[in-house]
Amino acid sequence: MSRILITSGPTRQYLDPVRFLTNASSGRMGQALATAALAAGHEVTVISGPVEIQYPAEARVIDVISTEEMLSAAQAEFPTHDGLIGVAAPCDYRPRQVSDQKLHKTGHGLVLELIETPDVVATLGAGKRSDQWAIAFALETEDHRFRALRKLEQKCCDLVVLNSPSAMNALDTQIEMLNKAGRVVLSASGSKTVVAQKILEAAMLEVNFEF
Repeated sequence: MSRILITSGPTRQYLDPVRFLTNASSGRMGQALATAALAAGHEVTVISGPVEIQYPAEARVIDVISTEEMLSAAQAEFPTHDGLIGVAAPCDYRPRQVSDQKLHKTGHGLVLELIETPDVVATLGAGKRSDQWAIAFALETEDHRFRALRKLEQKCCDLVVLNSPSAMNALDTQIEMLNKAGRVVLSASGSKTVVAQKILEAAMLEVNFEF
């Protein structure tokens, strides 16, 4: 049995008290992975951004809003876990300035200056112990495998799961999982429930955790 940390869902980066940057991540893949891991006898902690779905009751769930909150929670939890599955889609950028009051129309355009948020999986991957493993997810629209492998290296992960924008907020998905050598160790499509089970089964053969 392993203790698995899963990051899931989107994050929000607020412009003002009512508006925010986010994306279409639903958390369904994180939900499916948590369900599959629990069914296999693992302990699961989920750190999730705002979602409408419900995670399994047996999972320990930590709710966060922003990318910074997700990173802070993950850094606190990861040392007590055996592995990380970074399926969340945190916002990569946040407004440099956040208004304390609602922004109103002025008759002119609004220019936002955005700055990068911290990379949750890369930060955890860089600090992971030799007895820990990490799996990243990469959503790409071009040069799919090249970009996914670059992310695997940059994030210091053991495996990367490549998917596409069509998977966001959908019930089905199509993925490839690649190892550090660039070999495709899994190609799967179907419901996220089924694909999540296949991801865990394939990961068992590539990284050191009991399934």
